[in-house]
This record gives sequence, structure tokens and C-alpha cells, in this order.
Amino acid sequence: MNNTIITRGTPPTQPPQGQTWRSMMDVAMCEAFKARQHDEVPIGAALFTAEGNLIGTGNNTPLTHNDPTGHAEVNCIRNACEKLNNYRLPRGTILVVTLEPCIMCLGAIIHARVGGVVFGAPDPKAGAVVSNLEGTELPFANHKFWTIGGVCEAECKEILQSFFLHKRKK
Repeated sequence: MNNTIITRGTPPTQPPQGQTWRSMMDVAMCEAFKARQHDEVPIGAALFTAEGNLIGTGNNTPLTHNDPTGHAEVNCIRNACEKLNNYRLPRGTILVVTLEPCIMCLGAIIHARVGGVVFGAPDPKAGAVVSNLEGTELPFANHKFWTIGGVCEAECKEILQSFFLHKRKK
């Protein structure tokens, strides 16, 4: 079940042909489960072309790789850029992530030229797209993107909450 959908910029009125926001988020949630299997905070991301083709995935790996930049979004963007052999993404790409991106990931989104971001749960502590910073409205940013938040919010929150509940019980 979805909660309130939050939008910024001018998002498309519907997802790419052959996709739903849910089907795209399902790919990101699968990545979150992969992170959880490695005892990482379960956040996942998937990157799609404007036409709806999957071009990259990523999950959290900071503990696994001893790398503070090993966030799902950064790993996903790296994966796609390597696959495309270009440090910039094609026009109109859509990054789907289970948790609202932080400020580091916001920078990667801007520099990679992601067209839009769809996220599940807002992040009241570190979210830099709508929760603590209007990431789409930065006057100095040389790239603007749209956002849709709250897609599969309850499921995305549950993945995180169950992980931390399990950690506290240990």
C-alpha cells in the first residue's frame, strides 16, 4: 500500500511503457534484500532508461567494501555508467531507490545527469531530496531533475524497520 505521493519538478504523468512505478520499485527492493543478506543496511536502487529498460542496479555495500561511498544509488549509477561506457547517463533516465537519497547521492544524481528519481520511503534524518533539503531546487546546480516519493513506501519502510529490529535483538 502506498502512502502520500510527493512530487517535485515536473515528473511524467505515467511510468515508461511496459512498466509501473511498482514494477520498477520491485527491482530496487530486490537489491535491498541483497544488501540485507550481507548484513548491510537494506537499501536498493535500479536505473532505467526513459523507455523503461533496466541499465543498472545497486545496493548498499559500505561495510562489505570498507567504502563510505558504497550507497545503493552510487553503486547503481557506477554500474550503469560502466555498462554504457560513459560517465553521463542518457537523457531521461529514472533512478528508483527504496529510501530518499542523502546529500552525497544527490551530488552523484546531479553529476550523472539522472532525469528523475523515484523513491519509496522518505528519510527524515538524512534525506536530501525533500526531507531536509530541496535537492531539486538548488540554485547552483547545473542539472535539474524531477522526483516522485512515497512509491511502495510502506514496504520500503518495513524492509528497513525489520532489519534494525533484528539488529537490536542481537
